[in-house]
Amino acid sequence: MVHLKWQHPSGFRAFLLVWSGQVLSMVGSAMTAFALSIWAYQKTGLATSLALVDFFFIGATIVATPLAGVYVDRWNRKLTMMLSDLLAVTATIIALVLYLSGHLQIWHLYVAASMQGIGSAFQWPAYSAAISQMMPKEHYARASGLMSLADYGSIIVAPILAGLLIRFIHVGGIMTIDIATFGVAILALLAVQIPSHVPDLSAQESMWRQMTFGFRFISKRGPLLSLVSVFAVSNFMIMLSNPLFTPMILARTGQNAASLGFVQSAVGIGGALGGFLLGVWGGPKNKVRGILLGDPLNFMVMGLCVFFGRGPVIWAAGFLVSSCVGTMTNGLSQSIWQAKVPAELQGRVFSARRMIAWMVMPIATLLAGPLADKVFEPAMRLGGVLVPVFARVTGTGSGAGMAVMHLLSATAASVVTLAGFLVPRLRNLEKLLPDHDAVPDEG
Repeated sequence: MVHLKWQHPSGFRAFLLVWSGQVLSMVGSAMTAFALSIWAYQKTGLATSLALVDFFFIGATIVATPLAGVYVDRWNRKLTMMLSDLLAVTATIIALVLYLSGHLQIWHLYVAASMQGIGSAFQWPAYSAAISQMMPKEHYARASGLMSLADYGSIIVAPILAGLLIRFIHVGGIMTIDIATFGVAILALLAVQIPSHVPDLSAQESMWRQMTFGFRFISKRGPLLSLVSVFAVSNFMIMLSNPLFTPMILARTGQNAASLGFVQSAVGIGGALGGFLLGVWGGPKNKVRGILLGDPLNFMVMGLCVFFGRGPVIWAAGFLVSSCVGTMTNGLSQSIWQAKVPAELQGRVFSARRMIAWMVMPIATLLAGPLADKVFEPAMRLGGVLVPVFARVTGTGSGAGMAVMHLLSATAASVVTLAGFLVPRLRNLEKLLPDHDAVPDEG
């Protein structure tokens, strides 16, 4: 009798299998987010309600990030990703039970977002570090492109599917599909072999020093600190409007779910295209220059199309181009970090990197909703103080104030990013900071 032994996929094949499972899971999660965002806005009619979901997700991610970095470098990274998925699906299951029993409230979404944020704090650095172990560095940019393709590809399919299915299976059915897709993602992880890593941790180090290791690593490497600092400030500026994406479109279209789905799908198409292009191309030789030029293009196209556009077609075109460029610049940044940081340190360093880049975003999300509901929306109604300045372009009424906010925050984020060219150590990052596996000169 011949006994066949199962061979776990490894290398790029393993990455593709994990990636495929994540794509399906992301589609399910995006369908749930789409359905619940409509449910929440119809229930309250306030932009603040949706902005607070972002606040609790980001806030929980930031709080958990330092501890996550330590354990991602200690634990088996495949197991860490599986546990992160299980935490996220648990939040969805609880929300589903509450919805089906008629007890789901807006604040329950904040609890679910917090649970998912904690899972994300572990998932993202574990996934990023695992990729560094699976394949050689010349494929890092391509892998980043495919990861972005997964992120945005799900946004293409999810709004269309959710928009078609919600009439028949309602929000509860959408969440049930989401739960099933989590199961597929976990099975994909079980099927692959991810190379083990040797933890670079001293038994003598206190937990505090381990949690702060990533911050010390970055602070000693000025070019990396400058790169993540630019992202931190531009993230704050753009997050003053990003949480208003859904309420702005619903407000300007009379709560038309089809219009929201159309624009969200355009975001997904653009992001998928950007991920595909980066995956095939690999990015420019000077990645920092690509980031510092690409992100202002990303921000301004989005801001101008929201400001000048009066309907879904213009918005969709702007978000398509914006997400395409933004996906490519994020992929370039990811490939820089993967090349500069040894794989055994990436859990702690990548967690610190995310915390620095995101640490002011909760403040922006807290400001976004009240600024829209209490300041800019009233100011763009008939007789409002901003009507003489902007009304000829944006019109007046519901959603016009949020359109003005998109333009202002996009302009500020663009100025911050372009200012990066004035910082020599950032402009010359790739020359000043060698790759972690670079062979030193013998001369």
